[in-house]
Amino acid sequence: MNPGLLKLRLFNLCDNMCTGASYLTKCHYFGRNFDYEISYNERVCITPRNYEFKFKKIPDIKSHHAIIGIAAGIDAYPLYYDACNEKGLAIAGLNFADNACYLDEKEGMENVTPFEFIPYVLSKATTVGEVKELLKKVNLVNINFSEELPLSPLHWLISDKNESIVVEPLEDGLKVYDNPAGVLTNNPPFDKQLFNLNNYRHLSNKTPENTFSDDLDLDTYSRGMGAIGLPGDLSSQSRFVKVSFTKENSFCSGSEQDSVSQFFHILASVEQQNGCTFINDPDLYEYTIYTSCYNTDEGILYYKTYNNSQITAVKLSGEDLDSNELINYILINEEQVNFIN
Repeated sequence: MNPGLLKLRLFNLCDNMCTGASYLTKCHYFGRNFDYEISYNERVCITPRNYEFKFKKIPDIKSHHAIIGIAAGIDAYPLYYDACNEKGLAIAGLNFADNACYLDEKEGMENVTPFEFIPYVLSKATTVGEVKELLKKVNLVNINFSEELPLSPLHWLISDKNESIVVEPLEDGLKVYDNPAGVLTNNPPFDKQLFNLNNYRHLSNKTPENTFSDDLDLDTYSRGMGAIGLPGDLSSQSRFVKVSFTKENSFCSGSEQDSVSQFFHILASVEQQNGCTFINDPDLYEYTIYTSCYNTDEGILYYKTYNNSQITAVKLSGEDLDSNELINYILINEEQVNFIN
């Protein structure tokens, strides 16, 4: 690949199409599909309590809640795509192209850059309610990570076991929406996505009645006819509808094994297969590079990658959380096959 092209793609690291969700059984689960055309050596990154977060415009944070998440393998700084802290608060950043607007510094505000937003929130808050209070003073400022890595246009899904919100940096200010669906994709803005669900209120997991005509004896020739009209394409608005329907009608026993499995199945309903979304470049297609699933109650990160469908898990409790050094695990991308003979 042309090195200049690779550098350009690095500039737009999160300029992708993704899907995030929050799911509650006996525990709270949170995660996302990360869809892009190139991997950047993603890694599981654990930030222990005494790793010093350095910020561009606000005081550094020397001690904070421990954090586990998936980050870009770029620098010693944890550039999280999604993460969860030890108190059960989780967050994911998703592409919000042509809508995200970052502002100049404002006096009297917490001037946080977008790449600092996940560490800032997870360091300070334990619940969505506390996040809402923090956001009253947050101003997302237009300051790049470096010359080589400018900002990406993002909005965020933030959840705990009781509620979810969406945070969107728009031209007229930072918008915070309650999110009863517990789902986020990309464009259009969240309030329009949520309103669009009204167009699908007739969908059901049950066999539909014949309301077409009293004179026609219409046959239920197949199971699943209650969901006729459910979008199946890969656009962000269609993925929002489909994963919302799948999640709302999801059923599992509530055990850890069943809940984790079911969460991956929910996000699999909108995963992108390599080859179905062409990028304006020879032989490059967007696909679901990884899917994450956090048990936020227990501090466990489960993940699968496009080339490794086996579930891999990393526990916060398995590390020294009082240290001051990042702990990294490169994602396992080779398929793990269990031969039984």
